[in-house]
Amino acid sequence: MLETAKAATVTLVIHPRLKSRGPREDEADERARLDEARGLAAAINLDVRHAETVTIARPNPATLLGEGTVERIGGLVKEFGAELVVVDGHLSPGQQRALEKAWSAKVIDRTGLILEIFGARARTREGQLQVELAHLNYQKSRLVRSWTHLERQRGGFGFLGGPGETQIEIDRRLIGERITRLKRELETVTRTRGLHREARKRVPYPIVALVGYTNAGKSTLFNTLTDAEVTARDQLFATLDPTMRSLKLPSGRKAILSDTVGFVSDLPHELVAAFRATLEEVLEADVIIHVRDVAHDETDAQKRDVEQVLTQLGIQTGESGEDSGEPARPLIEALNKIDMLDTDAREAVSAAAARDPREVALSALTGEGTGDLLDAIDRELSRQRQALDINVPLDDGETIAWLYRRGEVLSRKDGEQDARLTVLLDPADTARLQKRGFDMRTGNRAD
Repeated sequence: MLETAKAATVTLVIHPRLKSRGPREDEADERARLDEARGLAAAINLDVRHAETVTIARPNPATLLGEGTVERIGGLVKEFGAELVVVDGHLSPGQQRALEKAWSAKVIDRTGLILEIFGARARTREGQLQVELAHLNYQKSRLVRSWTHLERQRGGFGFLGGPGETQIEIDRRLIGERITRLKRELETVTRTRGLHREARKRVPYPIVALVGYTNAGKSTLFNTLTDAEVTARDQLFATLDPTMRSLKLPSGRKAILSDTVGFVSDLPHELVAAFRATLEEVLEADVIIHVRDVAHDETDAQKRDVEQVLTQLGIQTGESGEDSGEPARPLIEALNKIDMLDTDAREAVSAAAARDPREVALSALTGEGTGDLLDAIDRELSRQRQALDINVPLDDGETIAWLYRRGEVLSRKDGEQDARLTVLLDPADTARLQKRGFDMRTGNRAD
């Protein structure tokens, strides 16, 4: 992986743009993409000396870019003394090698850059394993005799290659062996996470997951809501490992709030697959909070990108769930960073949110509007409540009081020995009532 601990690597960023996309209608989008590419490079402290969008009339199969462009950028590499060129698009292994030869510099594409960021930021053991697995799968077809470090990771058994093997064959075998070992380690980690999930189900709390475009303010909101101290910086991919904390809602009920990795446009499919376990809190969430940076020029495009990734994960929300026949997951849009808007824009966002019960205008930084978000979460969880008929012995005042405290009692009829209550309970509290010994089919305490 790229060296980030020493002096920053002098870098050029090139964003290729197909001419067929139209001359002017997406200029703003292209500028935003170039800015994002610069931000991705800055996220691992690369020293970006030059960044530009390059228009491609027809992709060159050998180098993606045209011959003249390759030559011109080669001059910039020499002028700036660049050691690395980031091409903000997809490069085939052959195109990557051809550009490295032409420019005498290391070349990585968008997928490679995001993998480098994930590798630099992952902190938990599972996150590190997932990153390395994704990186090795990505590199299998991009062997350029740069994998001898794997021998050291294996304990120095480089001599296992045997006579007659080429370096590429050795590299490919080392990568294959490492992938096999990583998958075994991940199975162990996944089983451990599964045990943790089962433990949560035994003391069930609804899960509320924060998702959103990278740098939308998820971690800041997480900290504000839970008084936690999760890393929150104005930087792309500041959070890579999921963090979970208890969240107390206005109704008094508790939920588990999960902060997750940020999404980006064109999220590499290698990462969607590799981080599926890391994102499983989203897959199991009772409510999803989509945190949006409404002060960003491309907030609508970012929203579409997040929705696309959720679809890739098999999560359906809102109208998309209705169209697919899958049950739609409750989703609340947290329209964040209103403190960065001018007065007119702020009023417009707030007015739009006031008209939609599943939108909340807020500032995670100042705390404004976070109370409204907690109310909205409470409402969504309440929608999942079901009416149950429960027969409780009159001498079991503790359970009767618990039902009034945790649920919404719609009716009550007292008999000689039992009180029959019709009460709305959410799934988590229904499970707790079962733990108290009640049979949900009959509503009676099980003998």
